[in-house]
Amino acid sequence: MESVLSVLSSLNDTSPAVFRVIDLIGVLFNGVLGGRLARGKHFDAVGFTVLALTSAVGGGVIRDVLLQQGPPVALTDPWYLGTALAGAAISMLWTFDSRPWRIALTLADGTALGCWAATGTLKALTAGLGILPALLLGIITAVGGGMVRDIAAGNVPTIFGGNYLYTVPALVSAAVMVILAKLGFPTVGMLVATLVGSGFTALAHRKHWSLPQTSEWTLTMTSSQLRRTLGAMGPRRPGKSSGRFHDSDS
Repeated sequence: MESVLSVLSSLNDTSPAVFRVIDLIGVLFNGVLGGRLARGKHFDAVGFTVLALTSAVGGGVIRDVLLQQGPPVALTDPWYLGTALAGAAISMLWTFDSRPWRIALTLADGTALGCWAATGTLKALTAGLGILPALLLGIITAVGGGMVRDIAAGNVPTIFGGNYLYTVPALVSAAVMVILAKLGFPTVGMLVATLVGSGFTALAHRKHWSLPQTSEWTLTMTSSQLRRTLGAMGPRRPGKSSGRFHDSDS
């Protein structure tokens, strides 16, 4: 047990540079995803740029604005905007319609999902927020950019349903981050949450997992059925008992 804790402690003390690389890779590929949507909408260069930026850095900007701890990181670190614009330029030049590229984009998107969920959750915990707000900000960081991108393109956000699981992997990654951060291993939490986000997203696409649609849980009880149900649940009047024993026995 002590050896395991020692390994976790040494891993937790490592430089976060690897997570910055994962973060920027996620920015790049989400910029490409935003550009692919712009291509499908037949937008011009401005449309490519706007959708790439919102997809790549929108969630982080929303998170930082809500935390109110200075300017958003995407505006203070030139690497973020530059990487997102690179993604827009790449998507303008290539279509990425082949199956290997679609698989690669899905894996990269899932990896960024887990990384961003963990980053948002950890930032919220560091700011002194509780577990539920931390989970919320983790999810917003992971999926907020894609939601803004879809709205800007005139689409219903894909996270609202009709697609494979996306918000659920973000929630699970954020929960993993909360648990390991509370145990004192935030860097380990970043690593595990990133792997969970990547694996969960890939598995959801592989197995075609999705949440049930509204029609699958909607009640179809009529008004007469509802009245009968409520009547059966209500208190019985004296003398109407259907039991075998009565007060007259006393």
